[in-house]
Amino acid sequence: MQDLVELLSNNPYPGRGLVVGQGIVYYWIMGRSFNSRNRIFVETEDGIRTEAHQPELVEDPSLIIYHPVRTMGDALVVTNGDQTDTIVDAGDFRAGCMVREYEPDAPNFTPRISAILNADGSFELSILKHQESGRCLREFFAYEGADEGCAYFLSTYDGDGDPLPTFTGEPREVTLPTPDEVWAALNADNKISLYCNVNGKVSIYNKHLGD
Repeated sequence: MQDLVELLSNNPYPGRGLVVGQGIVYYWIMGRSFNSRNRIFVETEDGIRTEAHQPELVEDPSLIIYHPVRTMGDALVVTNGDQTDTIVDAGDFRAGCMVREYEPDAPNFTPRISAILNADGSFELSILKHQESGRCLREFFAYEGADEGCAYFLSTYDGDGDPLPTFTGEPREVTLPTPDEVWAALNADNKISLYCNVNGKVSIYNKHLGD
């Protein structure tokens, strides 16, 4: 098991990331361009959405404005893009992921990462990756649950670079720090917002709002 705080502290750019444990989910966004950094998380009736901090300065909203978190019945869906809506509209996690693919942001081809947390404590993670052939590799990881203090980490990138290197391997088993510790561990220049849901209690961190 890896120490999540150490893992994040030593990685200036994991990109967007998910951490899922028993009844707990963290999701954060990061950015290198002004357009990506010009965002905040706001709560909605069934989750959260991204909004521009300075709407008049938005250059392209297509991949930065979406609902990262929505409920689907008694389950919680968390993703790094508008596939949240695809999944909820389909009413099925895998069916929603199967009709989507990586983001069209060549040369990075950012993976789409998604999670569903079920009421019985089980959860599932997915990553949709670009392959050299141009085809999409859709990987799914199903968990019956997680031990106390343990979680599973999945991010879009393995680190900084040009192009950005896609996350490799299975979701990593990590320790489960507090929301404050996760926020502090994310790179100060690149972090934007963090969503935390701990047994139904939601907290949101936004750098633009002074968090």
